[in-house]
Amino acid sequence: MVVISILILLFTFNLDKPVSFAKQGTITEDNVHVRSGPGTEFQIITQIHDGTAFTFIKRQAEWVEIQLEDSNVGWVHAKYLSINDQVDTPSTITIPHENTQIRSSPTTDAPIANFAKKGSSFQVISSKGDWYEIQNKAIHGFVYKALTEPISLPMKESSFANKSIVIDVGHGGRDVGAIGASGVFEKDVAFLTAQELTNELSMLGANVRLTRRNDEYIPLNSRISYSNNFDTDVFISLHYNSVPNLPNVTGIESFYYKESNKKLATSIQKKVFDAVQADDRGTSFGDFLVLRQNLKPAILLELGFISNKAEEARLLTTMYQKKLVSGIIQGLGSYFARSEIGKTEY
Repeated sequence: MVVISILILLFTFNLDKPVSFAKQGTITEDNVHVRSGPGTEFQIITQIHDGTAFTFIKRQAEWVEIQLEDSNVGWVHAKYLSINDQVDTPSTITIPHENTQIRSSPTTDAPIANFAKKGSSFQVISSKGDWYEIQNKAIHGFVYKALTEPISLPMKESSFANKSIVIDVGHGGRDVGAIGASGVFEKDVAFLTAQELTNELSMLGANVRLTRRNDEYIPLNSRISYSNNFDTDVFISLHYNSVPNLPNVTGIESFYYKESNKKLATSIQKKVFDAVQADDRGTSFGDFLVLRQNLKPAILLELGFISNKAEEARLLTTMYQKKLVSGIIQGLGSYFARSEIGKTEY
């Protein structure tokens, strides 16, 4: 009788316990590549088509590992699948990565509303597809779910790993560059951007070199030689505009000299625009010495007008600088990914 009672008790306990099922999903496009790892650099295993069913295994950034009905396992880009997610939404989350982007609405096209620090905690208000709506005392917005998962990527999976990037910090020393509405010097604003960009790129595994690390005058020819004498993957010259007699002019623009560098300029221009939602002045040919005599992929960025009082004020804030840098990095990442495979092919 004791044994029977125990069995009945165990059986009753298990009935009250929630049953976990593996998440299922379907492919939403035709001719989707299944790869051996989470990135376009990995081998294509097979192709699958719209409506193909799969079992979700795990997610890594924008890639999902799946198991097909024939038991094959591989990785697919998340944009080509739909997951029937029946997992309970957590009540709170802790941000695992530094400077995690918080957006104003649940889409990557939305402006970045804030950046969350690593270790900060949030209440989850709702779950909308791939996004959580979150808030704490200081921040309210939407975070991409994948960014809330601790991920440790091998360096070979980072498009920035071992890339050599030269950041040309515009002007310096006696060459102050443009002068802003409040008297701020272009050389100082460019240095703010360079410092933030250097920190972020270094954390992503890039080898970053600055044409100047202090407030010093560096001739243009020396900046060009610095780029040409190294195995430079990309040269980015950072600048800010000023038109004192047209104080209402605002916006960002990117320049290239060689036609082969137009895609690099366009990629970064688009992502910076997406990040800051400033006036988009486009991508143009620019006959600048640092581009014309540069033997490496090189562009020049004009990241705003310090002659405009409102824009100057934004440019001097840490938040806006982080947004600018976020856009530059996303544009670089897209450019590197396309360069490695000739074209984007998921």
